[in-house]
Amino acid sequence: MQLDSAPHKDFSCLRVKLCGLGAHRIAPSRPPEEERLNPELEERVIRKITLRLIPFLFILYVGAYLDRVNVGMAKLTMMKDLHFSESIYGFGAGIFFLGYFIFEVPSNLILAKMGARVWIARIMITWGLISAAMMFTTSPNTFYFLRFLLGVAEAGFFPGMVFYLTNWFPAVQRARAISRFMVAIPISGVIGNPLSGLLLGLNGKANLTGWQWLFLLEGMPSILLGFVTLLYLTDRPDQAKWLTSDESEYLIERLRKEHEKKEERHSLGLLQAFTNPRVLLLCLLYFCIVVTGYGLTMNLPSIVQALGKSSALTTGLLSAIPNICAAIAMILIGSHSDRTHERRWHVAVSCFIGAVGLAMTAVLHDPIPGLIGVCVASLGQASTLAPFWALTTSFLSGMAAAGGIAFINSVGNLGGQAGPWLMGFIKDRTGSFTGALLTFSGFLIVAGILSILVHHDPALEHPSEEMELQVEIAETS
Repeated sequence: MQLDSAPHKDFSCLRVKLCGLGAHRIAPSRPPEEERLNPELEERVIRKITLRLIPFLFILYVGAYLDRVNVGMAKLTMMKDLHFSESIYGFGAGIFFLGYFIFEVPSNLILAKMGARVWIARIMITWGLISAAMMFTTSPNTFYFLRFLLGVAEAGFFPGMVFYLTNWFPAVQRARAISRFMVAIPISGVIGNPLSGLLLGLNGKANLTGWQWLFLLEGMPSILLGFVTLLYLTDRPDQAKWLTSDESEYLIERLRKEHEKKEERHSLGLLQAFTNPRVLLLCLLYFCIVVTGYGLTMNLPSIVQALGKSSALTTGLLSAIPNICAAIAMILIGSHSDRTHERRWHVAVSCFIGAVGLAMTAVLHDPIPGLIGVCVASLGQASTLAPFWALTTSFLSGMAAAGGIAFINSVGNLGGQAGPWLMGFIKDRTGSFTGALLTFSGFLIVAGILSILVHHDPALEHPSEEMELQVEIAETS
């Protein structure tokens, strides 16, 4: 009997170890946990929630980003009308992120308790009202005050959306989901820059300047979308009437096991998330990405105009080209990151590509080569975002995820305050964008190096690996 039992035990271990090569298909039986990994059902569930949630979240984020950065197009005429310097504009554009930083974590914790539907609606309605009120800017102090209030109003929106997606999408599907949602960033530029250029053409109508029309008309959609959010959004899978019972049960169980796996390996409380070395490293990494992103985005029309001395409408149309490149790259990089289950190098390589693009823009002053450089910079910087947030959400769960995501986003978004101000400061001192663009290229190089240093545990994104381990333990015990 001993001679017979030993080979059997060896064969069982071998079968389990070859599980990833397909040996599990010929196994005589599978444990209940493994049966839950139903690829056909999961594909149907992911397709349903993607079609239901992602297009709507995309539209909401277009509204958010448009109201956040339309000040970049307004700058083309507002600075002259109000006699603002580059430094005044840069500080006012960036002070948005100070209000954002202060209220980000509390807002996301409220969202986690109250639910996304009500809280996201509140955020959108208030930021739409304040964005429209930007038309009443008359001095640097009113400009600073309204931009600060806009940051307070919007605080919690983006990290709330990322946290919301963790309640619907398994980690292995998350970079694609985030990229499809965050592609709203460049698409808002594709839509917003030409639209803003047209609105600037309303100058003098009803005794309003073009930039006043821009703020008024671009704030209205966010208010309307806030009310639509109350009717459309579903907080959790167990409330989703648009999923069948087997679909919702499968999704709830899939996410529950993923949550348990994170808790076993990285059990972080809310306060621990704020001091965790990996979280702090991600804060610094995200700061370097954001300082570059907003320094570029809020000055993109001015940079493009400086390359070719074009009209406001032409500048708006040309500014859409880098955003189109960024949108395509975001989708491709997010999908590739999910397929390869790799996050760090996707962030790093994207950072290095963006750094090259910024350096090209700085040294190539002819319109076409300069615009190519802007396109490379935009697609590189934008491509970092989906794998970065997939990396961040891969080890945080529960309230630690709500607080940690908001903390990383709020600290990182201080770069949104620093970026526009630094761009304006260097431009005022040197008379060109060259020095600022080279400085931001350095930030992306630092970000690329930091991303390589971040620890990522791919096993946290693969429930099947946990199932395989459970089978091996059962077979060898």
